[in-house]
Amino acid sequence: MSLYSIGEVARICGINPVTLRAWQRRYGLLKPQRTEGGHRLFNDDDLDTIRTILGWINRGIPVGQVKSLLEGKVEALPGGWSQAEHRLLTALQDGRSSKVRQLVIELGREYPAASFVNNVLRPLRERLSGDSRLLMLRSQLDGLIIEHAVMCMNAARKRPGTPATLTGWGQVDSTELWLEAILRCEEGMQVDVLPVSLDEPHLENLSGSKILLWSEGKLTQIQRQRLLGWVEQGLSITLLGSAAIILSAGENESQHANAAGALRHADLLATPEREPLHKEGKNHD
Repeated sequence: MSLYSIGEVARICGINPVTLRAWQRRYGLLKPQRTEGGHRLFNDDDLDTIRTILGWINRGIPVGQVKSLLEGKVEALPGGWSQAEHRLLTALQDGRSSKVRQLVIELGREYPAASFVNNVLRPLRERLSGDSRLLMLRSQLDGLIIEHAVMCMNAARKRPGTPATLTGWGQVDSTELWLEAILRCEEGMQVDVLPVSLDEPHLENLSGSKILLWSEGKLTQIQRQRLLGWVEQGLSITLLGSAAIILSAGENESQHANAAGALRHADLLATPEREPLHKEGKNHD
């Protein structure tokens, strides 16, 4: 049976090592072997267990309930992402910034970044956007999201990774840039965020790194031509946000076919669905 290091498991399963360590230490979900030097080694059965855990988590099962499920002691209950969202909302409403900060760090360790961002943080921000009386709470949450993203970015820079610059094009929700940074750090990128979006970005100045370009709404013909121009210059660009979804959906429409097809061929559009760090105590691996 093959054996894998924690880094190899992280790449195979799409999950960061900090989360794997939290699942082992805090919840007893994994029991890896150890080398003589104390490094973790996982086998194929461990990989199957991790995939099973991810499956339950993606359904919204709280990580604290997973051990009983693995041991067959209880039946799987309906999804529970709302529990994590409710915990954060309660702490915000109580004015406990330190508690919200603690919860963000805790949940960021326990869950894959994509699950945490897409099933907790984004829904909570949307919930806080529906009432003008709640916008202050959303602003407080946004500040803590940025703080958490910076922590993830700093942690990612301590590991080998692909340099990437994340920037907005036009009018965008700037917090989405920081949420995307959290996701990309878990994917192994060393991300720099340019928090001020520009209507006329000069991306040729960023030729030394992969460019993650976030834009909202339907791109104009001029914008699509600019994208193609950047690609023809040899820039490595991935389009993100609703603009990427709209452009991808319009590939088969005659008025967009040539431009969108060329952009797809150049690997410019972000994958619509992907699964996709956080500092922990000193350890061997």
